[in-house]
This record gives sequence, C-alpha cells and structure tokens, in this order.
Amino acid sequence: MHKYLLNKKHLMLPNIEKRRCASCGACVSACPAGVFELTLDNPTIVKPSACTGCKVCALNCPHGAIHFKRKTE
Repeated sequence: MHKYLLNKKHLMLPNIEKRRCASCGACVSACPAGVFELTLDNPTIVKPSACTGCKVCALNCPHGAIHFKRKTE
C-alpha cells in the first residue's frame, strides 16, 4: 500500500480550480478515498476529511485543475 494511504495526518487539502476543470470526472475515478463526487456534472469535494494527501487526483487530472493547499486549523 502506498505510504500516503496510511498517513491520515496530512497537512494539505485538494482544491479544484474551476476555470481549468473540464468536468471529465478523472479525479472522481482516481481518488482512492472517495473525496470527490460529480454533482450536476461538476466534480465537488464532498469528504475533505477523508483525503489522505496521496495526490492521485491531481496526477490523473488531464487539465491540471487540482492543486493542494495548506490545511488551516
């Protein structure tokens, strides 16, 4: 198993850059934690606390629309 999938204490959260997103759903399919869902044909982050920080969503986005930002607490 990938080391990021074991680490629940990450410091980064995904962010979808709407102007670059083509609503292809690649992030929804790629995310092993189920953080994204397609709602009204747009990817939406529905479970940010489930994110493990593996960045598989960003790596699979063909438009470079997913970036990670520092989590603020």
